[in-house]
Amino acid sequence: MTEAPHIAAQGAGRGAGLGLVACTALVVGNMIGSGIFLLPSALAAYGSISLAGWLVTAVGALVLALIFGRLARIAPRTGGPYAYARDGFGDFAGFLVAWGYWIALWSGNAAIAVAFAGYLGFLLPDIGASPLASVAAALGAIWLLTWLNIRGVREAGIVQILTTGMKLFPLLALIVLGVAYIDPGNFTPVNTSEVGALSAISACAALTLWAFLGLESATVPAGDVADPERTIPLATIVGTALTALVYIGVTVVALGVIPSAELVGSNAPLALVAGAIWGAGGAMFIALGACVSTFGTLNGFTLLTGQVPLGAAQDGVFPKAFARLSTTGTPAFGLVVSNVLASGLILMSFSENLAEQFEFIVLLATLSTLFPYLLCALAELALRARGVVGPSPGEMSKVILLAVLGFIYSVWAIFGSGAEVVFYGFLLLMAGVPVYVWQCWMKGTDFTQEGTL
Repeated sequence: MTEAPHIAAQGAGRGAGLGLVACTALVVGNMIGSGIFLLPSALAAYGSISLAGWLVTAVGALVLALIFGRLARIAPRTGGPYAYARDGFGDFAGFLVAWGYWIALWSGNAAIAVAFAGYLGFLLPDIGASPLASVAAALGAIWLLTWLNIRGVREAGIVQILTTGMKLFPLLALIVLGVAYIDPGNFTPVNTSEVGALSAISACAALTLWAFLGLESATVPAGDVADPERTIPLATIVGTALTALVYIGVTVVALGVIPSAELVGSNAPLALVAGAIWGAGGAMFIALGACVSTFGTLNGFTLLTGQVPLGAAQDGVFPKAFARLSTTGTPAFGLVVSNVLASGLILMSFSENLAEQFEFIVLLATLSTLFPYLLCALAELALRARGVVGPSPGEMSKVILLAVLGFIYSVWAIFGSGAEVVFYGFLLLMAGVPVYVWQCWMKGTDFTQEGTL
């Protein structure tokens, strides 16, 4: 197969500091974070049917990983999903994707910080007993990592490799050693919710997709990746497959060891599981692992909160202030603005019931990401239709199949998010349209030109 020349990578001048190990750690680290440590609490309300939701989401995530892997070979540019949507559908679609994905990142940072505070409160009861102390812990983690990412991408990559290794160990230990403590009776009844099986699976799939957000992480800082055409696709696919196996294994153990009624509403569900297996020491071990895990994920998402608006601003789609680089070559303005918004979301929604707060923010962040996923599923077809990528008849059946599966999965996951979350997510997405119009006005864009919108 002969492809057209690759779309030029952006940002190469800043230095390629992320290799295969760092990129895979970014993918795994961004996915294995707050989700696996808090989702068992939300999923317990549905019973063991939630495992079907995990399986559906894992298949959908692998399809999306294949799509992003192909797009990374075609257009290894800073911005990831934004860059692909803009190349395929034009400036306005690119802006909406960048806007939605950016919302997902900073709101996701808020959810991750909440999870970090929840497990830190398990380790340090004085923090757990005080909403004010929990807020301080969440905000402190966000701003410590914002400062670290302003210092440089390479430093953030080192933190990501270290925290990814540290977070995998307690989870793998829980899977391997916890199987012997599973009570098959805890898996019945299969559906403990008040809705039908299809609705329950759809709801669980929407929740579990949060845990897979970040599968495209290696595509975003493409300008800082060594050999991006090879590194990004491999890191994306390997990282997604590894993460899916860990998620399903941990959830089977959690539901099998602790009855669903006890897991529902817990701020530290895996600590309960570890406590039942190993006692208080085991619970503290898992809680410590959860703190490391969520801290590492917060680091990875913080990196992306600067890189996504950077790519859009370099193309003139986002305000140019987001394109400013600090003396260390990092998008400091974007990092600060993004995490001011994340901090505001925490302050507005922080409550004593961390599990409920986490679930709502998770669904909002997930929905904001699904629109970018939906357009990216069709981006390669659009690029081929426009002639940006050369014809390759032998590949078209694969491209069409992946596009159809990715699009259907994204639409189904939007449906599973629920009417309230879709409503608020749509309002947030539409709030960006005036920003785009203002940008066009400042650039003197002629809206009558073909392709402007």
